[in-house]
Amino acid sequence: MHIGIAKCAERRVAMYSRNYGCRITDQIIMDGNKAVVMENQKLRLTFLADRGMDCVEMLYKPEDIDFMWRSPAGLHKRSEYLSNSGDSLGNYLDHNSGGWQEILPNGGGECSYKGACLGMHGEISSVPWDCRIIKDSEEEVVLKACITTLRSPFRLEKEISLKRDESAITIRESLTNLAKEPMELMWGHHPTVGKPFLDSSCRIDTNGTVGFSMDQRDFETQRLKPGTRFEWPAAGNGVDFSNVPGEDADTADMIYITGFPERAWYRVHNETKNISYGMSWDGKLFPYMWMWQVCGGSYGYPWYGRTYNLALEPWTSYPSSGLIKAIENGSALCLEAGEVRQTELCFWIKKEEI
Repeated sequence: MHIGIAKCAERRVAMYSRNYGCRITDQIIMDGNKAVVMENQKLRLTFLADRGMDCVEMLYKPEDIDFMWRSPAGLHKRSEYLSNSGDSLGNYLDHNSGGWQEILPNGGGECSYKGACLGMHGEISSVPWDCRIIKDSEEEVVLKACITTLRSPFRLEKEISLKRDESAITIRESLTNLAKEPMELMWGHHPTVGKPFLDSSCRIDTNGTVGFSMDQRDFETQRLKPGTRFEWPAAGNGVDFSNVPGEDADTADMIYITGFPERAWYRVHNETKNISYGMSWDGKLFPYMWMWQVCGGSYGYPWYGRTYNLALEPWTSYPSSGLIKAIENGSALCLEAGEVRQTELCFWIKKEEI
């Protein structure tokens, strides 16, 4: 009897304070994970407060399209899946349900920095955040989320705002180095989009000007030769990275785009659906955009050829092989003792006029 009650409680869904205009609730449990839902007339967003504040749903209501990619791993309660290895890559990807992660202080592979082992995409994207609703009106809802890291001395605070009748969110962030010494880090946003939005009619536009690949091959099926630098978007040999390949193209690419002005942006337009999404951000703080695009061509663990996705990711640094590599190439962000950095990003969705 008590077990049944507990199970029901785990999947409870709370009523909003109203059923019109902007709405927000933090009283939702999804597969054992505390979640926060924000919505208005055009968007519904779901964030997993217990899982790095991942955005796992971004539903554009007028067209019934959820933009967030869903990983084959699916959404599950982390404590109910016991890993039989201590590998940080597996421990991260086994629980990556897709969507949008924020990553700090290490981007990519495991590394050791100042005596701390920093795991794959560690450490804020897989731990619970503190959340508080700070505005709840029919004109605007605002959620404040905070995290203090354990292995590294950082505190990150962000406010996510959604206004009435707008199909856009604004994120204002503040990052503090709590240490009494300088700290180097990588900081990035990892929004990954998939079906039903993504298809071969999608075109990418950006005010970044230069693309490049690393010297080491990322995928056997990548279209760009290792160590290539090119003027965006044409990389030679008939490859135009502004055109998204189809689901069965059997390709997988990891490239980096830079050369952004002070206000950086990108836009992805689906010509068949006539819908676009995009981001804008501080091009000085985040001077690199990682482009992770898999069109069925990533084999072996973890995707086994099963995924179709596009991630265009603002980052302070590169590459995706971890903080030590970013320190070596000079792209790692360094915060002095007690230093605070503030920034603002915007993510939007739009039905284009014909």
